[in-house]
Amino acid sequence: MLSCNYHISALWHIHLWLMLESTKMVVLSIVAACLDYCNSLLYSSDNLRKLQVTQNALARVVCQTARSCSATEKCHTLHWLPLKQRIGYKLAVSTHNVTQSVSPSYVASLISDYAPSRSLRSLDKQLLSRPYTSLVTTDKAFSVSAPKMWNDLPDVLQHV
Repeated sequence: MLSCNYHISALWHIHLWLMLESTKMVVLSIVAACLDYCNSLLYSSDNLRKLQVTQNALARVVCQTARSCSATEKCHTLHWLPLKQRIGYKLAVSTHNVTQSVSPSYVASLISDYAPSRSLRSLDKQLLSRPYTSLVTTDKAFSVSAPKMWNDLPDVLQHV
């Protein structure tokens, strides 16, 4: 997060000489990559608020607005999801790639299909098996959070 703040302040100093599209490109290639790096580990953490503040600062720099302006509206105009939804989206896309056999085998080995012991109505749904965990920190693992996210999606989105 410290490197994100450094890049934001550097970008703020040169934003007057950049056009909107080039500012977006710089932000997405440098700073957004820092935000996205391992952010799924912070999905249910207090650090999520700090990351959201960083994303809000990015939106203000890109749109060249003051701190008093609403960052939520600026993120909306830039078509940026709030950070928690962004992480959920990335997790759902990664899980979709696993179900479609597009991802590497080491990632696919972390997830297995749900196979009930008896005949249930949920048998025709494309659900994933979610391992039992007793610790909050283990809930952040891909093998636990991906099936939970996938099973919570509506059926229409699972079959796309």
